[in-house]
Amino acid sequence: MSVPLVSVVLPVYNGELYLAAAIESILRQDHERLDVIAIDDGSTDRSLNILQRYQKADDRVRIVSRENRGLIATLNEGMTLAKGDLVARMDADDISYSTRLSRQVSLFTQRPELAISGTGIDRLIGNRVVRGTQNPIHLSADWHVLSMFYTVFMHSTVMYNRNVIPQGMLMYDASYVHAEDFDLFRRITREFPAAMIEESQVAYRIHDESVTNKHKRQMRRTHLKIAAENLLRESLIDDPDALHDIGVMVTPDTVRRVADCLVSMEEKIAARTEASSSSYEDGALCFFYFLYQLIADEKQPQLTHAFLTRTGKWHLIRRRERYGLRAGAYAPWCSRVWSEASTQLDALARYRQSVPVKAVPPLQGLA
Repeated sequence: MSVPLVSVVLPVYNGELYLAAAIESILRQDHERLDVIAIDDGSTDRSLNILQRYQKADDRVRIVSRENRGLIATLNEGMTLAKGDLVARMDADDISYSTRLSRQVSLFTQRPELAISGTGIDRLIGNRVVRGTQNPIHLSADWHVLSMFYTVFMHSTVMYNRNVIPQGMLMYDASYVHAEDFDLFRRITREFPAAMIEESQVAYRIHDESVTNKHKRQMRRTHLKIAAENLLRESLIDDPDALHDIGVMVTPDTVRRVADCLVSMEEKIAARTEASSSSYEDGALCFFYFLYQLIADEKQPQLTHAFLTRTGKWHLIRRRERYGLRAGAYAPWCSRVWSEASTQLDALARYRQSVPVKAVPPLQGLA
C-alpha cells in the first residue's frame, strides 16, 4: 500500500508569537509525505513573513495570503485546497509531537472505515507542559452519542478521512460561529465511525489571546444552540429555550429552568435500555460540568449554589469548592476570597505536575 498523503490545514491570523514552533512541529513529523496548506487570513503582524521563510526552506509548504475573511471561511478554503486522502487540522499556536501524523495514519490504515480521529492532548502553559490524562469515558465511547453533548475532539488534533466523508459534508457551517468544530463532529459521527488515540500527540497552548479565551461567551452560546438541537432531536429536552436563555444571561430564572431541564433529561436517559445508555449518562455528566462552569464564571455564588441544590449535584464538585459556595451563598465576600485561594492552589498543582518544554532547534537555514 502506498504511503498516504496527509494535507495539513493551518489557518493563520496574527500568529507570529507561536507560528514558527507550530509549523516546525509539522515539518518534523516522522510521516514525511505531507503538505501544509497555510492560509494567512489577513494578518497584520509578521505571520506571512514567517510562512514565506519556511516555504523557501521546504516545498511542502503552500501559502495562500489574502484579506481577512474569518476562521470558518479560512477552514473551508483549506479543505477545498487539500489534496490528501487524509486531512489534518493544526492551529498556529499549538505543537504537534513528531509521531502525531504517523499514529493517525496507522489508525486509518488499520481501520479504513473510520471517518475521523482525534488524539489526547497535553496543555502548554508558558514554557511548561502539563501532561494530559486518559479520559475514562472514552474507553467504551459511543462517539455519536457523546458528540451530542460536547466537542468530543480537540480541533487541532483531528484528522479526517476523505475516502469515507463525502466532500459536501466536510465543510464548516458559518451558522455555528466559534463552535463550528462541535457542529461538524456531530454531523460526521452521526453517520460514520470515529476513534480516539488516547495518548497525547498535541500540546495545546493556553494563553489569553487564544480564540477560546477571546470568544468564550459566543462560543458557549453556540455550544448551547447545538446541544439544544441535538437534545430536541432525541426528545431529551422539555425546554430548549432554557439553553438559549442562560447563554444570553445567567439569572435566578434561567438557572432554575436549565437545572430543571438537566434533571428531566437525566430521568429520560435513565429510562433508556439500549446498549448506548452509558454514553448518554456520560454525555449528560459532561454537559452538567459545562453548565456548572458557565454559571460559576459569573461569580455570583448564590446562583451556583441554587444550580447545585436544584440538580442535587453537590457531590460532583470538589470539596473545597463546596465549602466556598456554601459560605458564599450567605457571605459573597467569603466566596471571593475562597475562589482566589482555590485558583492559586490549582495553579500550584498544575506547576507541580508540569515539565519544561524542550526547545525545538530551528530548521536548517532558519536560525
